[in-house]
Amino acid sequence: MSSSYIELHTASAFSFLQGASLPEALVDRAAELGYPAIALLDRDGVYGAPRFHKAATAAGIRPIIGAALTIAGTGEVGRAGEPIPPVQPFMLPVLCESAEGYQNLSKLITRMKMGAHAPGSPPRAPARWGGKGEGALTLDELDGHTRGLVALASRAALDVRRHGVGGLLDRLVGVFGRANVYVELQRHLRRDEERDTEALVSLASAFGVPTIATNGVRFATHVERPLFDVLTCIHHHTTVAEAGRRLTPNAERYLKPPGEMAELFRDRRDAVARTRELADRLQYTMADLGYRFPDYPVPPGETQASFLRKITDVGARERYRPYHDRARAQIARELDLIEKLELAGYFLIVWDVVNFCRRHDILVQGRGSAANSAVCYSLGITAVDPVGMDLLFERFLSEERGEWPDIDLDLPSGDRREQVIQHVYEKYGRLGAAMTANVITYRGRSAAREVGKVLGFDAAQVDRLAKIMNQFEFADPADTLPRQLAAVGLDLNSDRVRTFARIWNQMLDLPRHLGQHSGGMVICQGQLDAVVPLENASMPGRVVVQWDKDDCADMGIVKVDLLGLGMMAVIQDSLALVNGEVWNDEEENLRRSVLRIDLAHLPEDPAVYKMLCEADTVGVFQVESRAQMATLPRLKPARFYDIVVQVAIIRPGPIVGQMVHPYLNRRAGREPVKYPHPSLEPILARTLGVPLFQEQLLRMAMIAAGFTGGQAEELRRAFGFKRSERRMKQVEVQLCEGMARQGITGDAAEEIIRSITSFALYRQGRAAPRRPLSSNRRAAVGLGLPRRTRRRHQAWAEIREWPATGSRESHCVCERTSKFPASNPQPPAPSSQSPAPSPQLPDLSQMWM
Repeated sequence: MSSSYIELHTASAFSFLQGASLPEALVDRAAELGYPAIALLDRDGVYGAPRFHKAATAAGIRPIIGAALTIAGTGEVGRAGEPIPPVQPFMLPVLCESAEGYQNLSKLITRMKMGAHAPGSPPRAPARWGGKGEGALTLDELDGHTRGLVALASRAALDVRRHGVGGLLDRLVGVFGRANVYVELQRHLRRDEERDTEALVSLASAFGVPTIATNGVRFATHVERPLFDVLTCIHHHTTVAEAGRRLTPNAERYLKPPGEMAELFRDRRDAVARTRELADRLQYTMADLGYRFPDYPVPPGETQASFLRKITDVGARERYRPYHDRARAQIARELDLIEKLELAGYFLIVWDVVNFCRRHDILVQGRGSAANSAVCYSLGITAVDPVGMDLLFERFLSEERGEWPDIDLDLPSGDRREQVIQHVYEKYGRLGAAMTANVITYRGRSAAREVGKVLGFDAAQVDRLAKIMNQFEFADPADTLPRQLAAVGLDLNSDRVRTFARIWNQMLDLPRHLGQHSGGMVICQGQLDAVVPLENASMPGRVVVQWDKDDCADMGIVKVDLLGLGMMAVIQDSLALVNGEVWNDEEENLRRSVLRIDLAHLPEDPAVYKMLCEADTVGVFQVESRAQMATLPRLKPARFYDIVVQVAIIRPGPIVGQMVHPYLNRRAGREPVKYPHPSLEPILARTLGVPLFQEQLLRMAMIAAGFTGGQAEELRRAFGFKRSERRMKQVEVQLCEGMARQGITGDAAEEIIRSITSFALYRQGRAAPRRPLSSNRRAAVGLGLPRRTRRRHQAWAEIREWPATGSRESHCVCERTSKFPASNPQPPAPSSQSPAPSPQLPDLSQMWM
């Protein structure tokens, strides 16, 4: 029988140590269980909301957005006038019913994270709740900012000491309105639960507030409960042996089937039915963020588009000498598209930042796909002529992409760059501009160190585990992961060792903490904190949004990268030495360079190419590595485009795709020039049939597989996307289907796919299929994967192939997962030296049943 239950209280790993599943995993599980909608309520933030929204939309599930807010318990006055001691903070789940509700939620989280307080009220002290920099709100601060929000009152409402005579529920009704408060009932099979449930039902009845059933989900499936316990121990800086009641008592907080939840609350069917009723109310989706890029102030009588045309024409006449017809036609085409897409303001604002740099003698240079734009070249944003270099404008901007272009600006690292960043903050306000975040995830070393400490391994073993799990050597086929672990002194038949390997495996790529992007800034017309919550960065004077650059792009938020490069500072100082220097005492003795050299019109200097051919490049940016110096005498650059190839060829993509030697051999005449398919000759002729540049790969996909501009953009993003495994698999399927429609099959199709996917494969440390060890190793080597990728690739196979030993295996941490095949061979015997016994810990089989 179908159930009307919908899960409205789910936390992901973006609750940072208080959830064990990524948003995508929760959505996948919800789709398997047939949920039409599901809510994500991460702790004090919407960090995972973009990924949740995107995954749910793709799966045909309606995503419901909210958060669990930390509410500070403040001291109250008792009936006799005596102060009541402050109580511990508690979590208040809130759900967004409308766009106004989401904006209020975002602003409330910003207030909490940035330490702001209401005018006239005393500053808030951060709550002692989680970790460094975390705070809490008070109910007074919620008052007046709850329209469009629905609150779920939980067991905290039973604390009679809270919030005056009426208690917490009375306060919530006053703050949110009676129609927007529900009493949340959960059943996790705990001894004291039914008593609390009856008390909550009575309390709800007394205040005329409806009850609603949830499961307070913390992980997608029950097999992730041990991982959740490990994360809990990390959160509390303790071990499994000492965690005690901090650990969840059982594995009931997983995403259960709707029918199972209905059966669990069969005596509270009204509480189950209300989940669908409330879900139907919560119609807000993140497709309605309300973000708008700022307008650029233009002179009277001008529109943004007309003003951009005017300054572009002035710049083009300076850049192009002479201003030839090809450049005119390209600029006109670009300006028409920019005007059609209403992007003129974006180009003007970037131009304004560049002008600020020039006025303050700060060397600035555009990089990346912006160099493909003749408009950017004319505005002085970039210094490479895309018309003369025959660069693909569609890589930078196309009508089908459906998103904003990305312009990156390189600046001298240090004080000069910080001056530009602070200028943007001052111009658009602290709540109108912010840096994009960088989600730091658990990698091999950090995951091994944390899991090892939680499981009670001694410090020396933890250090060695971290080293081994970070870089697998595997010098020969016998050098396996079990042998490495035995060398650390671990008993391979111990449940703890198996537990370590499995939890380490599960923890990889989970978010660890929020960092700051190297230079991405987002700005907004109005208040950015109404679009995405803001936080203070660890660096003074910096504010960050809760999303990384890819999430911002997915949500349509525009980013401008202000990147600091040490070499830019060297170039600026070098120009000062070449051109002479001017000292300005009025600006704190800042040296002002007289920049007479135009970096856009550097002459072809034969002495420079002679130096490059001799590999005399120590200290020369981009070509000073050993790999570059070894390749320079073979490539023998003789013109500027050769330098472009030289820099591009020593990159992971061409190296992994085995494109370096074919290009060098063809350039030297030792190998004939050939193409995967005749239709690709116009694209690959300049690089002798070998794809070396990302834009070549995009053009190959468009010609060979009939990709649209939007599909090519998805491919481009997958190249550099840290979570690109799933994306690249989807793109590969599209490539195969598209080439089949174009009549390209067999070896030609395989060569094209290999060329394209190799640019992303090197980033996918865990993307390879899970085959038996021997074929696994051969496949990794055969693909040309880098050594570290092959190590991780092999390790995954070994972890999954360890045999079950001993009767306790059926009761260990992962008892509900598929068991290791009993028929598999035992892991290779360790060296003759007996491993040290594992540290004494509680019986894990009893703890995680």
